[in-house]
Amino acid sequence: MLRTHTCGELRINDVKNVVTLCGWLQKSRDLGGMTFIDLRDRYGITQLVFNMESSAELCEKARKLGREFVLKVSGIVSERSNKNKNLATGEIEIIVNELTVLNSSETPPFTIEDNSDGGDDLRAKFRYLDIRRNPVKNNLLLRARMATETRNFLSNQKFIEVETPVLIKSTPEGARDFVVPSRMNQGQFYALPQSPQTFKQLLMVAGMDRYYQIVKCFRDEDLRADRQPEFTQIDCEMSFVDQEDVLQLFEQMVKHLFKTVKGVDIEPLQRITFSEAIKQYGSDKPDTRFEMKFVELTELVKGKNFPVFDNAEIVVGICAKSCAEYTRKQLDELTEFVKKPQIGASGLVYARVNSDGSIKSSVDKFYTADDLQEWVNAFDAKPGDLLLILAGQNEETKKALCELRLEMGTRLGLRDANKFSCLWVLDFPLLEFNEEENRYFAMHHPFTSPKPEDILLLDTKPKEVRANAYDMVINGVEVGGGSIRIFNKELQSKMFGILGFTKEEAQNQFGFLMNAFEYGAPPHGGIAFGFDRLCSLFGGENSIRDFIAFPKNNSGRDVMIDAPSAIDGKQLGELGLGVK
Repeated sequence: MLRTHTCGELRINDVKNVVTLCGWLQKSRDLGGMTFIDLRDRYGITQLVFNMESSAELCEKARKLGREFVLKVSGIVSERSNKNKNLATGEIEIIVNELTVLNSSETPPFTIEDNSDGGDDLRAKFRYLDIRRNPVKNNLLLRARMATETRNFLSNQKFIEVETPVLIKSTPEGARDFVVPSRMNQGQFYALPQSPQTFKQLLMVAGMDRYYQIVKCFRDEDLRADRQPEFTQIDCEMSFVDQEDVLQLFEQMVKHLFKTVKGVDIEPLQRITFSEAIKQYGSDKPDTRFEMKFVELTELVKGKNFPVFDNAEIVVGICAKSCAEYTRKQLDELTEFVKKPQIGASGLVYARVNSDGSIKSSVDKFYTADDLQEWVNAFDAKPGDLLLILAGQNEETKKALCELRLEMGTRLGLRDANKFSCLWVLDFPLLEFNEEENRYFAMHHPFTSPKPEDILLLDTKPKEVRANAYDMVINGVEVGGGSIRIFNKELQSKMFGILGFTKEEAQNQFGFLMNAFEYGAPPHGGIAFGFDRLCSLFGGENSIRDFIAFPKNNSGRDVMIDAPSAIDGKQLGELGLGVK
């Protein structure tokens, strides 16, 4: 090894030891008779001292060094006179007696500091420099710790890690596939996996019993802060289990991660059904760090000659505690917020419950004081509270109110990144109907089992069938989802038929799985966690990009290596894709 220690491990009890360090020049300070250099590596920073009196030549050499030069130094550990409490190594320094420049460096395009002067695009182009900064480095260290603790937990639960193929068959369900042309089978294409779903089910047929994989997956979707074209899943499957078994085990896994990585003990996970989540929060991934549940007023407010309410399918609102003093400007801001195109509401009705108990509403001329008191009673509002109400079509209005609820939670400081509220969402609909295509789609995927008690409804009331499925939600983010699978060939064939597959199409797409079910498939179920999302939650950030070593931008591009890019005609020709 070129070094005896890292730049983050020397302490006061190492004084007088002779050491060798390697790292990058973070900062240099020339004080005339002495030169100080902060030497940085992955582990921390150590201060180096070059003294003109003891070695003028060495001191002159140190003065000529630039930022990010790669250095090897040897010297004696000494106690610092001006200690730095902000550094783990802040009680010591190295009196250097030997200096080797391992490599020089161009001046970086941005400062390698916690608060860099580089914009997002510039830092993405020079990502290898950005990773040298503590915030990004620490995010990647957190990610590594999360992976290690995940493997520790699952290995102790007798799961085995199995790698599944990356070049697979394209399927029509779900998101768009990334496809890869085959040179040896021209005109045919592989797909990159959106998940290892069918392979992990085949591993259960194969008797592997408990499988997991921390695996790359690929979806050709529009991007946002919590979505990338390639992402990582903690993918798991178990045999001989029911839903309760899966919920119990993976609740323990998440508790293990919080305890070992964050030092946090979380409460037993709440459980809420899909229908309850939509009714109370307007979302199947509610942020339950704060209350502010929906209250429906539809029947209470109709028939008072206020057209907005009289013509609405639903009238629903939230109670913002202690917000009655909001100014007209603040209320106008909220109105403009809900009218944004991405929110979609036509307007906002409010009612203040004043400190003296009187009520002031934006629709006073339509509703009496007694009417407004009924609103207050419905919300169980107290003096000082503010009622915010939307009206319109059921689904759209609930979605808009969900966004308003989250906005109010943010404004009131109720969405603390260091507070964690975890829950299971259960009993999703198995199917959703697409009006344009005039057919049903699987809400999760075609292999999700119906609730056993709902199977008979498949023939008569398919919309009412509930899935034997579950999502884990943390702070309003869906971090994991799974289901008990169909393991019976007849039921799987029936499911394909409901989804509009002909027998030939089902056999062509999924014949390998159907055939496997002929050979003693066990009952099985599983779950997959969005590993990048989990890491960003644990790191207290909204975006997953800083928890991925080399992420793509909003356009799906890697600006550092300039990908995707065109390929030359010769390569296209070899793939059978050239211009004829």
